[in-house]
Amino acid sequence: MDLSIKGKNAIVCASSQGLGKSAAVDLAKEGVNLAICSRNKEKINLVKNEIKDISDVKIVAIEADLSSKKDINNLFKEAKQELKTIDILINNNGGPPPSTFEELSDDDWQKAFNDTMMSAIRLSKLTLPDMKKNKWGRVINISSVSVKTPVNGLFLSNSIRMGVLGWAKALSDEVAPYGITVNTVCPGTTKTERIEDILNAQSKSTGKNKKELEEAIANNIPMQRIGEATDLSALITFLASEKASYMTGLAVQVDGGSARTFY
Repeated sequence: MDLSIKGKNAIVCASSQGLGKSAAVDLAKEGVNLAICSRNKEKINLVKNEIKDISDVKIVAIEADLSSKKDINNLFKEAKQELKTIDILINNNGGPPPSTFEELSDDDWQKAFNDTMMSAIRLSKLTLPDMKKNKWGRVINISSVSVKTPVNGLFLSNSIRMGVLGWAKALSDEVAPYGITVNTVCPGTTKTERIEDILNAQSKSTGKNKKELEEAIANNIPMQRIGEATDLSALITFLASEKASYMTGLAVQVDGGSARTFY
């Protein structure tokens, strides 16, 4: 299938590993030029070289902490200098750490809001003028299935990500007349470094080994397996394409059927 996005330009946030990296790789395979970023300069340069080995797209690797407004502004400035215009924005910034409710301080809530919601808002505000001018754009937020089914112990994610979802839906209405779509993808349990951290935390608190926990998770998923990063990046690539031009304001889970909702 020709997705008609060859030559488009994308910013893919938090792309040194996990879901962000997988999204960047899949977009590059479709001929999309990339600005990728991470707080870890060495890791993001390694990803840049990996992508260069499989694609001839233009790619710039930028060191940026997405909790910093200054770094976000610099990320956008460097991306614009190299790519000239931004057509696709993949908002991604990992996820808040697991906790019990009583463990959380006011600072924890403020940090989660800044990291998870404000990074998406700030970058979207910077990229939308190009998209409006070109009458074409894609904003895709990587969220979590917790917006469909709250996950035990993920109070920050369960709460703040719902705010991102509401903002994205409202934004999709506002920018639809400009040919811009705004969608959110909601991964379930997926094999990433973050899931490894969560499993380690659960193992420590329950005394169960990690293999037992993984098996228990898979047994509760209708498809009987934990997801792969490519399961999500395939959807991201499609939503970024011309083929998805009439799909906007959506929150689509990729979770093997684990969410117990109809919407």
